[in-house]
Amino acid sequence: MILVTGATGRHGGTGAHLVRRLREEGRDVRVLARTRSERTEELAAAGVEVVLGDLQDRRGIVPALDGVDQAYFTYPIDAGVIPAAANFAAAARGTGVRVVVMSMGPAHPAHPSRRGRDQWLAEEILQWAGLDVLVLRIAAAFHENVPALHGRSVEQEGVIRNCFGDGKVAWINGRDAAELAAAALLHPERFAGPICYPQGAEELSHHEIARILAERHGKPVRFEPVTPEQWRRELVELSTVEGVVNADMAGHITEVAARVAQHGSTMAADAQALQALIGREPLTFREYVRLI
Repeated sequence: MILVTGATGRHGGTGAHLVRRLREEGRDVRVLARTRSERTEELAAAGVEVVLGDLQDRRGIVPALDGVDQAYFTYPIDAGVIPAAANFAAAARGTGVRVVVMSMGPAHPAHPSRRGRDQWLAEEILQWAGLDVLVLRIAAAFHENVPALHGRSVEQEGVIRNCFGDGKVAWINGRDAAELAAAALLHPERFAGPICYPQGAEELSHHEIARILAERHGKPVRFEPVTPEQWRRELVELSTVEGVVNADMAGHITEVAARVAQHGSTMAADAQALQALIGREPLTFREYVRLI
């Protein structure tokens, strides 16, 4: 039995894809969800056990871990990951459960983003609890960030605005990130833990992203660099109309982008290394936009 948190999350859809992959491999899957919804009903129809609970409340996590051999821990880019990790660690301590954590490259005690610092501390808590932990700090941006953060401006204005600058960024598809999690659960021997930095599939500047979107939409799309302050204001405004983005994410992503603009990507993409981990050729951004 494998417990999956975040199975109904929307950022990249990694949790839902992970559940599908585990079921395809014949594994019993239990998901922890805060409420019942259309998404949990779809999971139940696919043979997944749904347990209601909240990572902010240990009382619901304890029964969710009953009989579980492995667990997948993830948390949205939002406040609350530290108490969530503490509650999960308190519930899992002494159970012998092995935990795979979906993390991010900015998880570091000195990162400018508070969410990056919080994510690092959450992972420390899980390890302090004595859990068998494998942390996947994905060293790339998700393809799905482009429509989530820029879909509205591309549609209405034909422009991508952010503060990443003119340099290249490492990219990965959300499904491939989920494949990393599946591989970490099913083939842990492929990973040198307890903390690893899976690399992206490709490197593209936002100028190149704009050109690919222009081809896909059949209309001009350009990239316009702006200051971190301006982009943060735009993302906060977007958070009032788009469900994926929240105000907390706005602060995090602008801090990450500003750091990339100043120092470049911390780790280059390596499609072959990623393929060796997930067992298949990773998706490119050009392939991704053909699917949406």
